[in-house]
Amino acid sequence: MERSLEGKEIILGVTGSIAAYKAVEILRELTRRGAAVTVVMTESAQRFVAPLTFETLSRRPLLTDLFTLEYDKQIGHVASAGRADLLLVAPATANTIAKFAHGLADDFLSNIYLSSTCPVVLAPAMDLEMYAHPAVQGNLGTLKARGVSIVEPEFGELASGMIGRGRLAELSAILQAVEDLLHRQGDLKGETVLVTAGPTQEPLDPVRYLSNRSSGKMGFAIAEAARDRGAHVMLVSGPTALPTPPGVTRTDVTAAEEMYHAVLDRLDDTTILIMAAAVADYRPSTQAAQKIKKREAMTVELVRNPDILAEAGRKKGSRTLVGFAAETEELIQNAREKLEKKNLDLIVANDIRVGFGGETNRVTILDRQGSVEELPELTKREAAHRILDRVVALRKPTS
Repeated sequence: MERSLEGKEIILGVTGSIAAYKAVEILRELTRRGAAVTVVMTESAQRFVAPLTFETLSRRPLLTDLFTLEYDKQIGHVASAGRADLLLVAPATANTIAKFAHGLADDFLSNIYLSSTCPVVLAPAMDLEMYAHPAVQGNLGTLKARGVSIVEPEFGELASGMIGRGRLAELSAILQAVEDLLHRQGDLKGETVLVTAGPTQEPLDPVRYLSNRSSGKMGFAIAEAARDRGAHVMLVSGPTALPTPPGVTRTDVTAAEEMYHAVLDRLDDTTILIMAAAVADYRPSTQAAQKIKKREAMTVELVRNPDILAEAGRKKGSRTLVGFAAETEELIQNAREKLEKKNLDLIVANDIRVGFGGETNRVTILDRQGSVEELPELTKREAAHRILDRVVALRKPTS
């Protein structure tokens, strides 16, 4: 369903691709839906489409000169970036993608990208061999990991006459990406989100511990996404090397019992709890005071750790609770049982053979009404937003 963009400030970047002419239609649709659009063209783009076309349709001056102060008498790239709700670059060439990925700033558009704090959408367009090149794919991977949304190009006939992937995505796909990002902004304002992330470490002696291979990336991605959507975010993290997301309040813990107390101490202030941490189910019954010496055989007695999510479920109240189920078999059945047993609103099920330590994840979201939503393999940041989309729908149901 088409959604209004009334009141939204969008910067449309147009780069030197044969597909630059399609940006004219993108501009027309954005303005038709109510957005105020400022267009910035690279020098190469101006060889494909006359700047006057964009100025006429946007009813705004075109941004091309990096050294002008004419944009409301401020430094141009700073003024424009500070006002934008979203930066859309369509088409995005391999050259511009490389500049963004490596922090180069030698034209107006690359300066705007580095100056902006708003969501960014790129729609690449280039020949199939360029798009498939490891350098281009590596740059796209870097940008995805930083939270840039990529509208993947289509498969079809290219300007070279070859057939393959590299054709600018359809207008509908680009507009959908824009709408999704803009309508997510602020939809968690007023909510306090508590996210757990990473593994726990259960000490055996002063040197050794029992743990798992969780990187914490999924939980950190959820914390960042919730922050970007206006929530006050608290993050309780097990041991991980990941940096603290700006604007997020972080508490570091080591063992499951520490995480248990950290979560319950913050539960009264929480409206949404998302337990993405891989919490150890068991811990050694005793911790040796000294390093255990090597021996032929060794038996370690394990005892159950407190179940954080189950305890939160018992104290649920009006909170929205989201759990994770990492499985190797009977994924949906095991997730469904955990959802019901622990009084959750949603559970995110994932096969641990996909996602641990990587930048992508493939998850399935189950709810209490029996819905099963299987998502494709996505970046962890995009998966985080898809999970939060479901949370928002629960918190603010449509009438």
